[in-house]
Parts: sequence; C-alpha cells; structure tokens
Amino acid sequence: MKVPVIDFSQLDGENRSKTMALLHDACEKFGFFKIENHGVDKELTEKVKHSVNSHYEQNLKETFYDSEVAKRLENGHTTDIDWESSFFISHRPKSNINVFPNLSEDLCKAMDDYIDQLIVLAEKLSELMCENLGLDKDHIKKVFSGEKGPSVGTKVAKYPQCPHPERVRGLREHTDAGGIILLLQDDQVPGLEFFKEGNWIQIPPSKNNAIFVNTGDQLEVLSNGRYKSALHRVMTEKNGSRLSIATFYNPATDAIISPAPKLLYPNHFSFGDYLKLYSTTKFLDKEPRFESLKKMTNGPCGLLV
Repeated sequence: MKVPVIDFSQLDGENRSKTMALLHDACEKFGFFKIENHGVDKELTEKVKHSVNSHYEQNLKETFYDSEVAKRLENGHTTDIDWESSFFISHRPKSNINVFPNLSEDLCKAMDDYIDQLIVLAEKLSELMCENLGLDKDHIKKVFSGEKGPSVGTKVAKYPQCPHPERVRGLREHTDAGGIILLLQDDQVPGLEFFKEGNWIQIPPSKNNAIFVNTGDQLEVLSNGRYKSALHRVMTEKNGSRLSIATFYNPATDAIISPAPKLLYPNHFSFGDYLKLYSTTKFLDKEPRFESLKKMTNGPCGLLV
C-alpha cells in the first residue's frame, strides 16, 4: 500500500481540484500522507537535520547507552519502555529553546527559522482541510487559538541503533493527542509504521525534502470523525539510528474543542417534524433538508439551545 503524496505545486493550477480531492481522501481514509513542493527551504531542513544529528552524537549518545533504558533492554524488561533519546521544544506561544543545555547557537537559529516556515505550512494545511470540510478557512486556527494562539512544539528524537530490535519498540503504538503533525524524518533509516485495515504500513525514509504529515485526535473530534487520527509506532533498527523531528500544530491548552457545527447531523427532533419537512422536500437533495432541520432544532449556529 502506497503512502498518499500531495504535491503542493499543483494547488495553483488546473490540477487544483484533483489535488484537493487527493488531500481529502488522505485525511479521511489514511490519516497520514506525504507532501512535496511545500515551500519550506531545503537548505534549512538539511541544516536542522545535520545540527540535531551532531547534537545527539556529541551530547546524548553516550548517555543513552548508559541509561536505565539500555540496561533494561539487556535484562529483557522492555514492555513499558521506548528505545528513544528525545526532548521537546516549545515554540508558541512562548519558546523554551534556550533552556536546553549544549544546544548550539546554529541549531537554535536554524530551528527557529524552520519553525517560522513550518507554521506557515501548517496553517496552509489547516485552511485546505477546512475548505475540503466545507468550513470557513480559518476555523481550525480559530478553534485551536485559545487566548494566545495555537500551541506549537517539536519533539526532537533519535531512535538509536539497537542491539536487540526484537525486544523493544522505538516508540510504542499510539495516536497523537493534538492537531496537525509535520514530520521531518531520516532520509536513510526506516522505522515508522502506521496501522491501516489490519496491517502495519511501513513508511519509507523521506527523500527530496518531503515532509510527512499525520492528523491527531483533536482534528478527529473537530471534523466529527471525518478525519481520523491514525495509530502508529516506531520500530527499532539494528543497522542504524533514525532521526525524527516532529512538529505539533496543536490547540492551546485553554482551547475548547468540539465538532464543527456544520459537520454535525441535526439532533433532538421528533420524527413527526422530520416528516412535515420531508413532505415538501422529498424529491430534493437531503442535505438542505438536514440543514433546515438543524436550524429548527439546534438554533441558527447549530448549537443546542
């Protein structure tokens, strides 16, 4: 099964409708996809990857192999551990990048510049998703914003070379809690897998500046179940260490999440009321009938009154 590929360069030409349909299908049926020609600078992404790899080799690698996780692997006690070396940087609404020891100035600068570009991409994606769902283009951003705007952070991770990959996962099976996740990953070492239709789908390393995207739990709620958050995991590798730089475009912690009213079916109506409306609209499309019923029963904004 191939991973859906969305070419952003096709959004401004005659293939826009086809590309939007591909995006909608990927969000509905997969919950993950790859985007190309997205506008994030390739030299910048390569600099971020190189700087993170250097930081790991110089500051984290030795410590990891001396850690409790490594000792438990040798002892076979691995049911509740992940074979990863990671830290989480908050970017918005307030950055904490300067609190981490030994992060080079080059890495901090490259990461900040990368995040500036990635937020533009995340918000473009959110607008395209809104368009496909029939929502106002800024609906996701507004819902995610809370008082200070959406929350943006990056999990910087290395999945180190593992002497016993059969004993432990790099990261156990889970869905992501947040909204839109944009992954800059290794271009050589595999490991990421997504679950679909009873099978684990291997996600190949990312080439040519591609960014991998998956949707989180809050987007599933907001879309009333249309866009699913996908179960995924990271497998360990005996022959290499995998890089993962996952940026989360999430709701603010004070954001109130609920399904978009436009995506809800009408509710709390009597069948008799429905039949009255049906009698005059039987041979018309059902969607306007549902919309009329929502206004009758839920109020003009689709909210219970």
